[in-house]
Amino acid sequence: MAREPWEEEPDKSKQEMHDFLEALSKKFSQGFGGRKSFVLPSLIVALGLIGVLSAVYAVEPSEEAVILRFGRYVSTEPPGLHFKLPFGIDRAVKVKTKVILQEEFGFRSSGERGSRTDYTDQGLKQESLTLTGDLNVADVEWIVQYQISDPKKYLFNAREVLQNLRDVSQSVLRRVVGDRIVNEVLTTGRVEIAEEAHRLTQDVLDRYDIGIRIVTVKLQDVNPPESVRPAFNEVNAAKQEQEQAINQAEREYNKVIPESRGKAEQSIRDAEGYATAVVNRAQGDAARFRAVLEAYRVSPNVTRTRLYLETMEDLYGRVKSLTIVDKGVQGLLPVFSSGQVPASPSAAEAAR
Repeated sequence: MAREPWEEEPDKSKQEMHDFLEALSKKFSQGFGGRKSFVLPSLIVALGLIGVLSAVYAVEPSEEAVILRFGRYVSTEPPGLHFKLPFGIDRAVKVKTKVILQEEFGFRSSGERGSRTDYTDQGLKQESLTLTGDLNVADVEWIVQYQISDPKKYLFNAREVLQNLRDVSQSVLRRVVGDRIVNEVLTTGRVEIAEEAHRLTQDVLDRYDIGIRIVTVKLQDVNPPESVRPAFNEVNAAKQEQEQAINQAEREYNKVIPESRGKAEQSIRDAEGYATAVVNRAQGDAARFRAVLEAYRVSPNVTRTRLYLETMEDLYGRVKSLTIVDKGVQGLLPVFSSGQVPASPSAAEAAR
């Protein structure tokens, strides 16, 4: 069983001092011929030394000392050199308040700091096997790191403080795990479970008022039971393949859909531009027609002649070569290139 933080190894120095004083007393007695007159001064000197030695005590930087007088609490002393009433009247119980302590659940580790650590979980399944909310079983190993915040409460407000801490932690973690499905416990919910277990454990310990502050709760290892572990691994592999397929499909979707949407938007913009051009052209044609109509109503002959001339100008402007045939010429058909057409005889005579 783990040693409590206030428990110390037996103090051999006091026993050695007692043996030394006893031997000194014998030498005094023997040196003076066994006369009892010198025994009393020797005992007084010995008691004085014992009193001085038992009145002085040192508290390490990582500790605080709880002073008990005839078993009743008197004060709590900080690190440093202190004095107390000798001869067992005052007793200093040293508690490690500046050290982060740790309790392990579902496994045990051993070994000094800086050396190789041995790990075992044999015979500890009653701690680690936990029922989930969907009636599955998870093998959960975790640690609780804590600090003694009030040595007086830690010593006197409860018996077997460490066992209380272990019982509270196991109860809280089983409750938290029992509110979740097994997949959440084994995969994505570890951090949330640890945080909630930390909070609930501290709440319970605060109600107990035993002077403990929880530093952290950490899930070390979470697995399905060994009997179903192969099947669980197969399910996980299938889920990973499914996620990969979904991710691949999403990548294709994100690539194709925006491209298609861009093409569709471009087609829509082109169609809208074409529609605008057609409407504008139609409106321009209608406006020109109305202008011609108004002019025709005012001067029909002039407007008709102007339209004819404009039409012929437009047509002749598109023709690359022009052939003019005089219908009054008999015999061979004279052919003239455009731009070199002579006047017809009738036109020449009319000119004379």
